[in-house]
Amino acid sequence: MVVLGIDAHKRSHTVAAVDAAGRLLATKTVSADAAGHLLLVRWAGQFGERRFAVEDCRPLSRRLEADLLAVGERIARVPPKLMAKARDSARSYGKSDPIDALAVARAALREPDLPTAVLDGPPRQLRLLVDHRAGLVAERTRVINQLRWHIHEINPDWQPPARSAHRPKHLTLLRGRLADATGLVAELAGELAQRCAQLTVRIGELDRQISEHIAVLAPTLLALPGCGSLTAARIVAQTADITRFRSQHAYARHNGSAPVPVWSGNQQRHRLSRIGNRQLNSCLHTIAITQLSHYPPGRQLYERRLANGNTRREALRVLKRRLSDVVYRCLKADATISPLT
Repeated sequence: MVVLGIDAHKRSHTVAAVDAAGRLLATKTVSADAAGHLLLVRWAGQFGERRFAVEDCRPLSRRLEADLLAVGERIARVPPKLMAKARDSARSYGKSDPIDALAVARAALREPDLPTAVLDGPPRQLRLLVDHRAGLVAERTRVINQLRWHIHEINPDWQPPARSAHRPKHLTLLRGRLADATGLVAELAGELAQRCAQLTVRIGELDRQISEHIAVLAPTLLALPGCGSLTAARIVAQTADITRFRSQHAYARHNGSAPVPVWSGNQQRHRLSRIGNRQLNSCLHTIAITQLSHYPPGRQLYERRLANGNTRREALRVLKRRLSDVVYRCLKADATISPLT
């Protein structure tokens, strides 16, 4: 078995081939386009039984992965932190594309259970919608902040209530007042108010589109108390394919809810994990906080842990770990109802 590690970039890809012992056999650099990908496949044909490994940076490697999968190649995705450790343990010094490609190949050789690449499916489309919505929300926040400064300069009494400047009734009232005002500041404020209204309409359309998609892809997950449409969409988009995780424990490790042991000798304790997918961890946190307020079983678990001597942070960590297992089971159930790949 020969492992071909790929260091992907926008304009070129560098591949390093290693044998089962990790010895470098050959390197090659190709252009990051269809012609370069075809050249790479032809060059790799000399090694017979082979497996590709790509650093998990999908905006750079997505087109390459799609072309390799289309011709039947197998691809493992190597997390960047594993590649860094492989590079540090090598005899070579410095950092270059061939050194990085060799580190990718050796990391894939050392870790046989890495996730494999698959062709994009519904989760990819959902992630595009969620990311686009997040970008529009961030842009609307920037517009509102600038709009509030202009309003303060014109008349502080016109300020809409906190966290409600994007609501149609407040924007309509504000635009009517600005239409009667004169001066450049009032003109700019009117443009910003109009832009804010447009962004709000588009965000509402995306919300409805995301809700329609997630209702089909993850009905079981949507039934989980505390998990709304947007949270469920983020979970499905970030998980990508629940079947690539061998167990609920592996999924907890991936989303950062698995505790980290930090004990020695007679004192045994764990601390909050700072690794893993932080967006998935944020979704679990949202569900946990919601359940503390509106779902009695979640609140009872939290209070029981407090009674046993846990701090509030430790009790919340336990609840998030339990929720990770529940989310895992929901996603597995949804995968059998409506496969996500």
